[in-house]
Amino acid sequence: MNKTGSASKVRLNSFDDLFGSTENIAGEQIIQVKLSDLHTFKGHPFRVLDDEKMEETAESIRQHGVLVPGIARPRAGGGYEIIAGHRRKRGSELAGLDKMPVIVRNYTDDEATIIMVDSNIQREDILPSEKARAYAMKYEAMKHQGSKGGSTLDEVGEAAGESGKTVQRYVWLARLSDELLDMVDAKKLGISQGVDISFLPEEQQQYVLAVLQETGASVSNAQSAKLKEYGKSGELTLAMARLILAEEKPKERKVTIKADRINQFFTEEYSEKEIEDIIMSLLEKWKEKGAV
Repeated sequence: MNKTGSASKVRLNSFDDLFGSTENIAGEQIIQVKLSDLHTFKGHPFRVLDDEKMEETAESIRQHGVLVPGIARPRAGGGYEIIAGHRRKRGSELAGLDKMPVIVRNYTDDEATIIMVDSNIQREDILPSEKARAYAMKYEAMKHQGSKGGSTLDEVGEAAGESGKTVQRYVWLARLSDELLDMVDAKKLGISQGVDISFLPEEQQQYVLAVLQETGASVSNAQSAKLKEYGKSGELTLAMARLILAEEKPKERKVTIKADRINQFFTEEYSEKEIEDIIMSLLEKWKEKGAV
């Protein structure tokens, strides 16, 4: 899969182009900008935490300075809006600096959003809420720009190597309330269940949240599907949400078959989907013979 990303729409065809040196930028220069003049991107969905990784970043900056310039654009209220470089700015603050190198470009809102998302989306420690909000922002930006002929959802996921189907689920997830998204981040609510609940209007999401906060209950796939169904018909009330979430959950079973056992029967040419389909077909035949 080509992972150059949708940022190619704004003349950025690689990571090097995105954070390249002045030799790659005709008529532009890297300038030193006061940290107080650098402002957070509006709606920035990614965390900037003072954690161990940030301390490593700050220590590197203390020793070597900021090696890769940030990218920013002029801000209507004065100063500059950071497009890429929020962590570098914080690292510079912790390192005791008052300036950092920045490439300033006049990007549109949509162009800036795409670059901001693509420059962060491949990080390993991204929370579901961050990915959901980032994909939703990029999806809207790319819809404004117009698709190149393929699926806009596929284009959104291109930079991270994710399918349009996966992106769609995260875009739906972004419709959850902040409190429910926090529960997804804390693994108190599954992503699949969160997607189902995201189809509920805000008031009905609050019913679900209230019950979960009161009871500390988990949500099964069957329960989230039922919540979605009742929400679609307009029948979901607080009482109904309590009733659904109080239902006894079936015991879930998970069976894992080790690869060395599978490899006895399937060569490398078989995909995971093909292997699964064959196994399920054989089990169906086994069931038909009355073996269950």
